[in-house]
Amino acid sequence: MSEELRTFDELLSDCVHCGFCLPACPTYVSWGYEADSPRGRIDLMKGLSEGAIELSDSVVEHFDRCLGCMACVTACPSGVRYDLLIEETRAEVEREHPREPLDRGFRELVFALFPRPDRLALLAPLLYLFRKSGLQALARDTGAVRLLGKRLAQLDALVPELSLAQLRARLPAFTPAKGAKRGAVALVAGCVQRVFFPNVNAATARVLSAEGFDVAVPAGQGCCGALSLHAGRDGEAKAYAAALLDTLWPAGAERPEAIVINAAGCGSTLKEYGQLLRDDPARAGRAAEFSAAVKDVNEFLAGYEPHASRSAVPLRVAYHDACHLAHAQGIREAPRTLLCSIPGLDLVEIPQGEQCCGSAGVYNLLEPGSAGEIGARKADNVVSVAPQLLASANPGCTLQIRSLLAARGVDLPAAHPIEILDVSLAGATRAR
Repeated sequence: MSEELRTFDELLSDCVHCGFCLPACPTYVSWGYEADSPRGRIDLMKGLSEGAIELSDSVVEHFDRCLGCMACVTACPSGVRYDLLIEETRAEVEREHPREPLDRGFRELVFALFPRPDRLALLAPLLYLFRKSGLQALARDTGAVRLLGKRLAQLDALVPELSLAQLRARLPAFTPAKGAKRGAVALVAGCVQRVFFPNVNAATARVLSAEGFDVAVPAGQGCCGALSLHAGRDGEAKAYAAALLDTLWPAGAERPEAIVINAAGCGSTLKEYGQLLRDDPARAGRAAEFSAAVKDVNEFLAGYEPHASRSAVPLRVAYHDACHLAHAQGIREAPRTLLCSIPGLDLVEIPQGEQCCGSAGVYNLLEPGSAGEIGARKADNVVSVAPQLLASANPGCTLQIRSLLAARGVDLPAAHPIEILDVSLAGATRAR
């Protein structure tokens, strides 16, 4: 029987309390509390299911403290699907547990903004002016930002530095394959990626084109639903998923060979559409087909022999394993393979690289204290290998790690692996 079709109680019963998850769990490493470990949270889930405990503030707090990083799924020898368990539990929390007004209000602000690329696009110029005018620096230097509270201060710390070129960037609707055509793909533009990291999307289209693929970017794309799903807002997530499915995989239309995504958190959710929309009679079949066609860009390119020439990029690069790429999708070697195909690049491993950076969707906004503690370990480990560049395949991770390093006075540039490969391909083109 498919894991997704098993009951919640059946999934709970798979946990044998062996403890292999404990050292893999960032919050257990931080505090050593059983209730803040995967097996401890599963015990709480069982208590709720059996009616032995109530969904109190203290119980909800332990679920809120979970990053959803899925490191425990990788570590578990019994195959416990903690990912499904925490998603369903969080959905119950959002349905049944009333939150305090300030907490509820901040969450509504986050989800009214981040899954809406149209609103982010309106906000981006204002953030640019806020920084360029000196008002941001003044607010930070005077401590005014801290008066807004930890969550809003964290939001300010994560705001990326935008350029006019980024604000003006527009992704072509179609980029033809160069040389012999090998296939055709559709690119998911994303939300945060589209607005704050447009260069990643542009590099993705150029690299896919150079490797022989037509790249279409269908118009009208909205959010994939990842942030909402991971936060327990399952109704909202399904609505976003249904709309994006109809845009990228409409009934009766010609299908691309793959749906390519370059953001780890989005990719893990896109691959769940078959499960997420299984009860939607108009979309269940298409959703399953769609999920099977989704490929992370690293995963997709690693499945083909390199077509385009590479030039040397003589840099010491530390690769960060995004949790929703390594743990949720099981993709670890593909980005390393791509980076190692670049002449002159020295790829170094980050110690304890399997541990989360503390970003985890919007976790670093909702739980800034815990995220900072977890992220500090990641920052220490990044600095320990003295890289010249950080490679990260998820925008949230990039923002989180760079902000932590900046707080220490470390200005380490970061790039998506596909951007580094794009530089290599561009250098080879100029050399010819």
